[in-house]
Amino acid sequence: MSMLVIILALFVVIISKNSEDKKENIVIKFQTAEINAEVADTQEKIERGLMHRESLCEDCGMIFVFDKEKETNFWMKNTLIPLDIIFLDENKEIVNIAENAVPCKTEECALYPSQFPVKYAIEVNAGFVDKKGIKLGEKAEF
Repeated sequence: MSMLVIILALFVVIISKNSEDKKENIVIKFQTAEINAEVADTQEKIERGLMHRESLCEDCGMIFVFDKEKETNFWMKNTLIPLDIIFLDENKEIVNIAENAVPCKTEECALYPSQFPVKYAIEVNAGFVDKKGIKLGEKAEF
């Protein structure tokens, strides 16, 4: 009987671990672009972000979803690819864009501030914003 309990407990741990590792994606639409974005909506996912990734497909990205609207800073520690960061308020309107945030492998990395309270931030490959014509004030749909 106790062996059965141990096996069931192990099974529950494995299932819960696998569900945590699953990646949820959404499509974010702008006037001139669509992004297939991986969702970072837990503290762990937000802290990890795109660290240690060697590439990101052309129309892929990551959306960070915060519990509430707030001013925030991004940094590129252990991020291997340059990124653009699109900051959106709770109405999904772009309030700031940080273009070409550079990878950082040292202890002191540049900060990329939202400059305004935001509910969402989207990371995409550097140059994406310029190439697709994404502008301040534009609204996203997702």
